[in-house]
Amino acid sequence: MNGPYGGRFVGRTALVTGGGSGIGAALTRALAAAGAQVRCADIDVVAAERVVGAIDGPGKAVAVALDVTDAEEVRAAVDDIVAESGSIDLIFNNAGIFIGGETQLLTLEQWNRIIDINLRGVVHGVHAAYPHMIAARGGHIVNTASAAGLMASGLLTSYCATKFAVVGLSDALRSEAVGHGIGVTVVCPSAVETPILDSGRVGSFPGRSFLLGAEKSTRAYPPDRLASEILAAVTANRSRVVVPRRTRIGWYLNRIAPRVIERRLNAYVRQQIAASRVDG
Repeated sequence: MNGPYGGRFVGRTALVTGGGSGIGAALTRALAAAGAQVRCADIDVVAAERVVGAIDGPGKAVAVALDVTDAEEVRAAVDDIVAESGSIDLIFNNAGIFIGGETQLLTLEQWNRIIDINLRGVVHGVHAAYPHMIAARGGHIVNTASAAGLMASGLLTSYCATKFAVVGLSDALRSEAVGHGIGVTVVCPSAVETPILDSGRVGSFPGRSFLLGAEKSTRAYPPDRLASEILAAVTANRSRVVVPRRTRIGWYLNRIAPRVIERRLNAYVRQQIAASRVDG
């Protein structure tokens, strides 16, 4: 047994999208520490280079520029890995953005942008990597969704729409991919300490405080801890990563007593809308 994952990632090739910050940066670090050969891809290649520059083996990481909304760019990134190494063993479709606020304030441009990145970006990664994995009779696809892809909330309409789609895509693909020896895992965390918490506000949406308040927390989840849990899930070929524990409990309760959770959430959303309008 080698390391915490039993040598599962030693010498494996991996592509991480959105690798320049947050969860993607943490995944790049964790994979390299576990011995993988990682392409850290981000539309902001300077950010990806900073992540890669701070890595000290035993694996290797290389920064590449990648716009996940461009299907040809994603295909070329995957094909380059296959041409160089013979296979792509792991793809982490992680790139994403956040938009929060009252639905009537969203522009069509904002709707299209979040769909293009959060959903089509995942589709492009699957479309590019899955055929190579079928040919190799193995591999693992990891798609980053959110707890907002399991439990819907007002003020997160566009974000929930994309993340529910990613969960559905992942669950459906998993049942098909198993016949080819391929694993699929979807990641559904609550608020993680990443730049996304302080971005994508529409109107006077309270952002970070709304997301943390919804789970009655004062601190977002550490991305490096999440990355290690994701790699453990890949090693065990688990279908989902739902963290932290209180989020798993909320998810279970939502399935058992949806009306109760709905009433609580509706009250919270109304409270937040009222507060933001006063503050605004």
